[in-house]
Amino acid sequence: MTETKKIALVTGANKGIGFEIARQLGQQGIIVLLGARDQGRREAAIQQLQTEGSEVVGVALDVTSQTSINAAAALIDTTYGRLDILVNNAAISLPAGRAIAGELDIDVLRATYETNVFGPFAVTKAMLPLLKRSEAGRIVNMSTQLGSLSMLSDPDSFVAKAPPVPAYNSSKTALNALTVAFASELHTTAIKINSVSPGFCATDLNGHRGFMTAAEGAKAVLPFALLPADGPSGGFFGSGDTVPW
Repeated sequence: MTETKKIALVTGANKGIGFEIARQLGQQGIIVLLGARDQGRREAAIQQLQTEGSEVVGVALDVTSQTSINAAAALIDTTYGRLDILVNNAAISLPAGRAIAGELDIDVLRATYETNVFGPFAVTKAMLPLLKRSEAGRIVNMSTQLGSLSMLSDPDSFVAKAPPVPAYNSSKTALNALTVAFASELHTTAIKINSVSPGFCATDLNGHRGFMTAAEGAKAVLPFALLPADGPSGGFFGSGDTVPW
């Protein structure tokens, strides 16, 4: 079965956009490894998607714990022997991070980076051996236009006019930089990696203030999880369009 079906790991997939990405990948006939650290929420999400007919398997995964990441990689290796798609979706935006830079608590910045930057880096690094065994490995780093330095520095941009969230915004800028670094390293392989902004979706992350649904945001991600061989790598995209760095 796993010889013909693609295998995808989605981090932070028990709710929000991550859950919708898992759902839409499952609807494509892909085996979805639903990564989440909370066992109860993970199992509830799995049950819902399985009821809908998707082939979903839970993976205990805390992206801030190297031990948890290593265990997840070992489980995937033992069970499937490879990984075809990795979606680094898990992220946080702490209420205390909604302040101007000069008033931002450094511990809030550190905590944000632990999940939003160091987490995706550690997960990607751990999963690379498995992705290299895929005929066409794909990595999607979930980003945001709020991480675009070009847009943040343009006083006429809607991004620059948004309330200050320097911890979250800068963490996504850093994640974009890691996307470029991994793309450069992997350019001679079949693996493609891109940053993708799903748009301003209503989720727990932003207090459900977004004007798009999580399902709509997930639709922007699917094409990059399923890129053809001639697809881009090392780019920053949103709903099919290029986002400026």
